[in-house]
Amino acid sequence: MNDKSNVWKIISWVFGIVAFAIGVVNTFWGNDSVFGIFIILLSFAYFLPVNVIIKKITGFSIPGMGILKIILGVFIIWAALGVGELFYKIELMMLDF
Repeated sequence: MNDKSNVWKIISWVFGIVAFAIGVVNTFWGNDSVFGIFIILLSFAYFLPVNVIIKKITGFSIPGMGILKIILGVFIIWAALGVGELFYKIELMMLDF
């Protein structure tokens, strides 16, 4: 495998973890538990083992860092920061600790 491919895989894993964390914050703080679960489910698109499972089941996979993943990432960030009021929910989370 080449180094460029490994970099994209690392970026995919890191963004998946960040999106998963955003989903957890939205699930447990504030009043958007359904939205949080939705973001958690979307974050699975960035975890490579999930892509393999999806390809086995459906025959379709989301390419490594294809345009679909980039669009999905922009949607997750937009939804979390704009609609999901992420910073407010992080403040709520910090008050609980």
